[in-house]
Amino acid sequence: MPQPIPYLSFDGDCAEAMRFYAAVLGGTLGMMNVGQSPMSDQCPSEERERIMHARLALADGSSLYGGDCMGGMAYQGQHGVSLTLNFDSVAEAERVFNALGEGGEVTMPFADTFWAKKFGMVKDRFGTHWIVNGELLELSLS
Repeated sequence: MPQPIPYLSFDGDCAEAMRFYAAVLGGTLGMMNVGQSPMSDQCPSEERERIMHARLALADGSSLYGGDCMGGMAYQGQHGVSLTLNFDSVAEAERVFNALGEGGEVTMPFADTFWAKKFGMVKDRFGTHWIVNGELLELSLS
C-alpha cells in the first residue's frame, strides 16, 4: 500500500526549513536545487538556488518532502493541512513542540487532553502547521 508523504511548499526558504526540520526531528536530509537539476539551463539564474526537491528521511522509515515554488508562480503559503507527530514520551513531544514553536505561533498550548497525555498545536516560522501528541491514550473508536 502506498504511504502518503507530505510535500511542503516554500517561497525561497525551503533549504532553511528542511535543515531546521532535520535538526528538530533527526533523519537524513537530501536536497537538489534548480541549478543542480537537468533543467538548470532552462531556468533564470536567479532561480538556481531555489530547492527543486528536498527529502528528509526519518528514522521510522517515513519521509517529509519539500520544495520552493518557482518564480512566476503565486505562492499562497501553506494552508489546509497540519502534520501530526505522535511521540511515545511526553518529554520528547514537548521538546519537539517547543523547538517547532521557536519564532512561530502556538495555536494550542501543550496541555493535557483525552486522547494523549499531552497535546499541542503550533504554526512554525516557515508556516507549517503541526499537531504534537505525547503518549497517545487508548480510545474506543466506533
